[in-house]
Amino acid sequence: MKKFAVILVSLLAMPAVYAGPFMKPGLWEVHLGKQVMDGKDMAPQMAAAQAMLQEQMAKMSPAQRKQMEQMMGGQTMSGAGGQRICISPEMAAQDKPMMPPEAKCEPSKFERSGNTLTFELNCNADGRTIAGRGTSVTSGDLVTSNMDMTTTDARGRHTMQSESQMKYLGADCQGVKPVEQLMKSMQVRPKQ
Repeated sequence: MKKFAVILVSLLAMPAVYAGPFMKPGLWEVHLGKQVMDGKDMAPQMAAAQAMLQEQMAKMSPAQRKQMEQMMGGQTMSGAGGQRICISPEMAAQDKPMMPPEAKCEPSKFERSGNTLTFELNCNADGRTIAGRGTSVTSGDLVTSNMDMTTTDARGRHTMQSESQMKYLGADCQGVKPVEQLMKSMQVRPKQ
C-alpha cells in the first residue's frame, strides 16, 4: 500500500514535465491544478494520497523513512501540496517534450513558438491506444502546462484533463534524483 501511494503521487505529477525543451536544469516544485479523469475531479483523491503518504512517513522509523525517500528518488512534498523534482541538464537540453512512461512512444508532433510548446501524441502499445495534446508556457521561472488525453484499452475508453505549474527553485537538486531516472524505474514491465 505504501509503495502504491508513492507511485500514485509521483505519477500524477508527471504531466508537468512535458515542458522539457525550455526548462532550466535543477530543482523545480510542481503544483497540480485541475486533474479530471472521465469527468471526475481527482483533486480529493490526490490530496488524500499525499496526506496518507505524509502520515505513513511520519510514523516510520528513521531507517524506514530513509528507505522510502530513496524509493522516491529524494523527492519531497512541500506543505502546500507541491512535489519537488529534479530536471537534469540532459533533459533540459532535449528538443522534444518528455512523455509519461505509460505512453511508451515519442510525441507524434510538437512545435515551439517563443515561450510556448504545443505537442500531440498518438501511441499504440501493449493493447492500449493513447491520444492527446498539450501546451506548456514558460514565463520566467514558471512553466504552466495543460494536457488532454484519451486512453483506450481492454477496460474501455478514459479521458483525462490536467493542469500543472512548475516553479524553478535553483540549480542544486539537493539530492533529488532526475525525473527521467524516476520515470524509468516506474515503468511497468510485462510479465514473462
